[in-house]
Amino acid sequence: MSETRQTTDDGQTTDSELAGGASASPGTDQPLEVTSGETRERTREEWVEHEFEGDAKLSVSDLDVYYGDDHALNGVSMEIPENSVTALIGPSGCGKSTFLRCLNRMNDRIKAARIDGSVRLEGEEIYQEGINLVELRKRVGMVFQSPNPFPKSIADNISYGPRKHGDLDTGLLANLLGRSDDDAVDELVERSLRQAALWDEVQDRLDDNALGLSGGQQQRLCIARALATDPEVLLMDEPASALDPIATSKIEDLVHDLAEEYTVVIVTHNMQQAARISDQTAVFLTGGKLVEYGDTDQVFEDPQSQRVEDYISGKFG
Repeated sequence: MSETRQTTDDGQTTDSELAGGASASPGTDQPLEVTSGETRERTREEWVEHEFEGDAKLSVSDLDVYYGDDHALNGVSMEIPENSVTALIGPSGCGKSTFLRCLNRMNDRIKAARIDGSVRLEGEEIYQEGINLVELRKRVGMVFQSPNPFPKSIADNISYGPRKHGDLDTGLLANLLGRSDDDAVDELVERSLRQAALWDEVQDRLDDNALGLSGGQQQRLCIARALATDPEVLLMDEPASALDPIATSKIEDLVHDLAEEYTVVIVTHNMQQAARISDQTAVFLTGGKLVEYGDTDQVFEDPQSQRVEDYISGKFG
C-alpha cells in the first residue's frame, strides 16, 4: 500500500491511501466506500471533534449499528450540547435516521438490529441492562416524518401520554374520590399547544377530531403531544418533508423557539433548512460514517472535508 496525494476539482490536495485504486478507511486496509461523484478521502478525527461551551446533553461513543449483515452506522462518536439544535444531514442511506433512533432506543423495535457502543444521557448509559424504556422515551421524545395524530380529539391527543403514564388522573372514579386532574389537563393542553404554536388556531376546536387538521397543523399537534410528557430532548426525523412551504416555515420557527428549553436533534434532507435552524451540523456520508461535525456556519461556509464540500455543493447525493 502506498500513500499518495490526490488533487481535487478545486486544486486542493488530500491524503489518501490507495489499494487497488480505492482509498482506505483510517486505521484499516479496507477500501473506503464512496458513491458516484464523491472524492476519495480519509476522514480525520479533528473534523468530528466539535468543541462547545456548556454541558453535553447526549454523549455518543463508538456507536455501530448492524441490520443483519448490513453495517448501517460505523463507529460514530459525538457530543450533543444541551439547549441547542443539532442537524443531521447526508444522502439517503447514510445512517442519519438510524443514528437518531439510537438516541432513544427506537431501533430496539427492529429484530434484525444490533447496536454496539455507548449513548449517555446526562452521563447515564441508556443501553445498560434494566433501563426503563418508557421513562427513557418520556425524557427523549420523538416526532416522525409523517404526521401521525391519534384518531381522537385534539385535546385527547395531548393528554394521552400523561394519562397513560399515570401523571394525570381523570374519569368518574377520580371525580367521586375528589382526585380529578381535569383542571391540570386543561392547563397541559393549552401549554403544550402554545409551545407548538398551535393554540391560537385550535383553541375553539379542542373537541374536534385531530384528523380534520391540515398536514402542517397535524405535525405541530404531534410536536405538542411529544412536549406534553415533559421531555428533555426532542428528536425530529424530517418533520417538514411532507409539508408545503408555509407550514415548513412555521415548523422551522417552532424548532428555533424550542431550543430555548429543549435539546433538539433533527434529521433533514434540506440543507438550506439545516443552515437556517441549527446551531451545529453533523454530516453523515457513505458507509454510515460521521465525516464532519461542527458549528453550522463553519460546516456550510468552510467545510474541512472535500467530500462534505462536494455534497453541499451538489456534486453527489
